[in-house]
Formats: sequence, structure tokens, C-alpha cells
Amino acid sequence: MERLPTRRVVQVLALAVAVVLLGACSGLSLGQQPTTPPVVVIVTATPGQPPTAAPGATAAPVPTELPTAAPGPPGSEATATPAPEPATGLLQRVRERGRLICGANADLPGFGFYDRVRDDWSGFDVDFCRAIAAAIFDDAEAIEFVGLTTSGPRERFAAVRSGAVDVLIRNTTWTLGRDIAGLAFGPTTFHDGQTFMVRTNARISNSADLAGKRICVSRGTTSEQNLVEDFAARGITFEAVRFDDESQLYPAYDRGECDAVTSDSSQLASKRQTLAVPVEHVVLGERISREPLGPVSIEGDEQWRDVVSWVVFATIYAEELRVSQENVEQQRAQSDDPRVRRLLGVEGELGQGLGLSNDFAYAIIREVGNYGDIYDRNLGPRTPFALDRGPNKVWNLGAGGVLAAPPFR
Repeated sequence: MERLPTRRVVQVLALAVAVVLLGACSGLSLGQQPTTPPVVVIVTATPGQPPTAAPGATAAPVPTELPTAAPGPPGSEATATPAPEPATGLLQRVRERGRLICGANADLPGFGFYDRVRDDWSGFDVDFCRAIAAAIFDDAEAIEFVGLTTSGPRERFAAVRSGAVDVLIRNTTWTLGRDIAGLAFGPTTFHDGQTFMVRTNARISNSADLAGKRICVSRGTTSEQNLVEDFAARGITFEAVRFDDESQLYPAYDRGECDAVTSDSSQLASKRQTLAVPVEHVVLGERISREPLGPVSIEGDEQWRDVVSWVVFATIYAEELRVSQENVEQQRAQSDDPRVRRLLGVEGELGQGLGLSNDFAYAIIREVGNYGDIYDRNLGPRTPFALDRGPNKVWNLGAGGVLAAPPFR
């Protein structure tokens, strides 16, 4: 007689035991009811705990002077029956409101500046706000600007987290700590670095010459952190003169309360023009950090983050393809380049995938321009700042350029 393998014997015995147990519980096999009711055990997963906010991610109260975001329509809250309804996305709320609310710097000429006499906003960052409005509404002026600061009741990140602004475009550095604190960063619009502004007669040519000097810096910014960490690593002693309000920083330096002032090089170049005698001050060429600046929005709304990101990419890609505000109408009507035709919405349905019109990039370029148009208008050689583009060139049009966009296809 052939002997069954041990594994097979175990399987047969297990099956027999299962049949007996089932019969005992149900009475179907033995023709009788169980003497005690069966015990039914329901196993469920342990309910998840509400997500814990990262340090610093608690939404601050909305200052009364800041606008609050429009609420979603009735019924947009999640319900149990018949199925959960998703919350209204920010793009839809912006559309229903009829305008974009953009947080900007009101006091940084060239990047973000509010002219109270003319009631006019201008600057590199401000134009990217307008580009988003153009993409959504086909109108770069369908926008409300809100001046934000790095501290106090109009603090920039609190305004984003609370929904007081739809997007923040205000010379803001992308860091890991900020990215995990309830904020979503878009593509870098300006590659910058931190340095120092000093008096031309001070005989200071680099940061090492600042040993023992007083340095003005904005409290609670990446500039303060970079200054402290870089000098500590190199053993350079100095005295930090900190200011909570950025508007006090440069007047204090101009009055001689410190020997140098530190921030991103672009900000220093801008603020130099506001000093009593600009030619008596120089921005050092040395950099002690890399500062990728770009737009910021609330974490968790992927459609909105895509819209903001692809608006920026559209300006960069347009310059890559040599499509500018000056020639966009001609390119749209005559170009046989499939890349240009997709960018401008002549072919394809890429815009619809973002929740925009297919020709959203055409509206951006027509109303605001490509990246080069925006840069030259606000920071280029014909402006008081005359900032060299440096790394802020598209990769295929100039030595040292690092700007690049994913292709529109």
C-alpha cells in the first residue's frame, strides 16, 4: 500500500476537523441545533488617528485685514450616503469668486512693489501672479493682491495655510522644513543666493572680512539661519542685529546701526536703490547659500499645485521655443512646430487635463509674456537693477542657464 506523504495527511486531517466544527456550529451536517448560540467576531482595522500637524504647521488666525477664501458651495462637505463627496477644489473656488487672491511683497521694487499713488502693483513675482490669473480667466487683471510680510499679523505662511490667499509668490525659499509644514512649493522661478551689502569705503571684500562686525538680518528667516550656521562652521564671530519687521532692516543699515546687511542677492540689489546714496553701497559677489525662490500654496490640493506649476513651466517652455509676447500671435497662426502648436493650444487637449482651457499658455504669453519677457521687464538691463540673469536662463539659450520645463506632450 502506498503511503501518503506527511503533508497530504495533515491537509486531510485539517479538512476533516473543519467539517466537524462547521457541523457543530450550524447543525447542517448533524441535523441538530447547537446548544449555545455561535459567537460572531467582527474584525476591523484600528481607526487611524487624525494626522498630526508638522511643527509650525498650525494655521494661524486670519488677520482681520486679510481677505478670507470664499467657502465652497452647499453640499461640498463629505457625506456618508450614498458616497463621500470630495471637497471643492481651490481652482473651482477661485473661478466661482471671479478673481485670484495672490500674496506678494509690497515693498521690494523689481520683485513685488505696491505704488500707493498710482494704486499699481509691479514686479517679477507680481507678474507670475498675473500669469496664473491669465491662465484661469484669460485676463491677467482678474486678481487681488495682498501684501504679506515675514512676521506679524500679515505673515506669509499663515496667510497660505488659513486660505486668506490662494497662492504666495513673494521671494520665498523652498526648504524641506517648509515643505513638510503644510505648504506646497511650485517650480523655482528665481535661483538666488545669500550674500551681504556693505559700504564701499569699508574695505570689506568678502564674508571673512565681517569678523567682529555687526550684521543686520531679518529675524526668523532663512537668511538668519544661513548667517548663523555658515559663520559658526567657519569660526567667524560677529554680532547679529535682528529685526522683526523687514521694513526696519534697511533703514537701520542705512543709518549705520550695522556694518553690513544680509539677505538674498536679488533683495539686496533691489533695496540698494532705496538707500539715501545707493552708490555708497555695494553687494558682494560671494554667496554663502543657494536660495531657490518660487510660488507656495496650500498642501493637499494636487490640481491647484499642478495649475500653479504648469503656469510657471509654460513661461519657461515658451522661451525655450522662442515664443514671446511679441511674436505669439504669429506663432499661433503660422507655426508648423508641433511643440509650439501644443503649447499654444492649437493642437491637443492638455489644458483640459489641468482644468483649464487648452490655450491657457497662449493666454499667459499674450497677456504677460514668456520667462524672458517677465525678467527683462522687471529686472533686466533697462531697469534700475540690471540684474544679470546668471543661472536664470533657459538651458538651451545661454551659458550657465539652468531653467527647464517638462515638455508639453
